[in-house]
Formats: sequence, structure tokens, C-alpha cells
Amino acid sequence: MNTAHVHQHDHAHHEHAHGHAVASGGRSRKLLFAFILTTVMMVVEVVGGAWSGSLALLADAGHMMVDALALLLAVVGAWMATRPADARRSYGYGRAEVLAGFVNALGQFVLVGWIAYEAVVRLLHPGEILSGMMLAVAVAGLLVNVLVLRTLHGHAHDDVNLAGASLHVLGDLLGSLAAVLAALAIRWFGWLWADPVLSLLVSLLILNSAWRLLRMSAHILLEGVPDGMDSALVEASLRTADPGIRDIHHLHVWQLASGSRMATVHAELDEHADGARALQAIKRMLLERFGIQHVTVQIDPGKCLDASGDCAGHGQP
Repeated sequence: MNTAHVHQHDHAHHEHAHGHAVASGGRSRKLLFAFILTTVMMVVEVVGGAWSGSLALLADAGHMMVDALALLLAVVGAWMATRPADARRSYGYGRAEVLAGFVNALGQFVLVGWIAYEAVVRLLHPGEILSGMMLAVAVAGLLVNVLVLRTLHGHAHDDVNLAGASLHVLGDLLGSLAAVLAALAIRWFGWLWADPVLSLLVSLLILNSAWRLLRMSAHILLEGVPDGMDSALVEASLRTADPGIRDIHHLHVWQLASGSRMATVHAELDEHADGARALQAIKRMLLERFGIQHVTVQIDPGKCLDASGDCAGHGQP
């Protein structure tokens, strides 16, 4: 009976994994299309900004670079997550996405510093700006961002990567709008100061995105508890998962990558408790209530088996 149950579970898991892989393939194609569009427009804005003398276009290109890297990370992350673990990387390659995001965020702080410096220089010493070319490139950037946002929006509600990428593109759309306004202000009123001032506003958008990415990736790399999860609540809930559980301790909850939750825990059982039943109850509760799929449980039949003998408190190593 147990063997049949295992086979049935494995078959259902295979069907679920196959369906998830098909869905992930469609989303990866959307992300790849969005990445290509964003990258092409970024290059156009760099060329247009350098030619027209517009810092706002260069700043928006910098913001587009943030978006392009975010989209690329989403694509690479989806691909890396499918690579199997090996002898040297027993958890696979999922964390490569987080490491790349951390480095990306640090690079954006340097970009913001350069934009701020250039903006101050141009406020003190205004230069000639070709407003016609600036306006044409800015409008093209705005239209591309609208197209990319529409491409991603269809599935953003049920996919963390797509939702995050959509937020990046929405911020870039605002940056393109700022570049359009700066071009119109220069063309209609001759306000050369509008270009560096709106460049500073775009740099604030970059700074906000970079800070959120840095904080999130650093938290994952430091194996912090996933956002929105209370480890004390998880521990208290596990104590009620099965009547045979006497105590729960040494609970650790972390993420391998964004959305990939993992946990290790010690479960101290009563003398005549059914260890297999308690183990199944713990794993079921962690999966169904807290979304933790990869769980390692140490069953302590009585006193904790750690050499130190110290099992009191939360988060003991």
C-alpha cells in the first residue's frame, strides 16, 4: 500500500513539474522578448543622449540598463533553476541569480553617483542640447516601455519574476516620461536646466530600485528568514502538527533564491510516538501553510541528540 502511494505521488509530482516547466518556458520567452526590446532601446538612448547632449536620456538609458539586467536575471534564473545539482553544488545553481543581483545593485550606486555629478556640472555650466533628437528618442523609449509592460503584464499576477520585472519597467516608463518632459521644456521654453534636474529625478528611481535589490539579495545571501514569514509562528504551529510531538527546536528557515524556501528542524517526540507519522505531518504543514518545499527534519526520540545537549531557544546552530 505504501509503495502504491509513493508511485502515485511521484506520478502526480512529475505531471506538476512538467506543467510548471511548460508554463515557465512561455514566461521565459516573454522575459527574453522584453529583455531584447529593452536592450535595443537602451543602446538607442545612449547614442541619442551622447549625440543630442541630453543627460536625461543617458540617465534613462542607465535606468533601462537596470531593467535589462533585471530581465536578464529573471531569464537566467529560470534557466539556472532547471540545472541539476552536482557533486560540488548540492543545491544546484539557483543562488547565482541572487549573487548577480547583488553585484548589479552595487553597480547601480556607482551609476547614480555619476549621474548626480554630471547633473551638478551641467547646472553650473549649461551646454547645447538638440531638443528635437532628444524628444524623438525619448518618445521612442516611452513607447517601447509601454510595449514591454503590456508583454509582461499578462502573467505578472502569478509569477514573482514577471511581477518584479514589471515593476522595473514601470519605473523606467516614468523615467522615459521625464525625458520627454525635459525635451519639451527645452524645445518650447529653452529651459536647459530641465535636463539635469529631471536626470536627478530619474537617478532617484534608479537608487530606489538598486536599494531594494541590494537589500533583498543581501538578505537571501545572509540566509535570512523569508519576508513575511514569522519563524516563531512556524515553530509554534509545528508543535501542534502531530499529537506525538513534544517539542520543536533548532528551526532554521531561509531561501536558496527568491521564492525557494527551505527549512531544517529538530522534532522531539514522546516515547511511544509514531515517528513516520510525525515526520509526514511536519512536512505537510510546512508545505501547505508556509510554502516550504525543501525540509530536513531530525527526529529526536526523547532528549535532543546534539553533542552540546543545548536545545533550548530559537535559532540555535
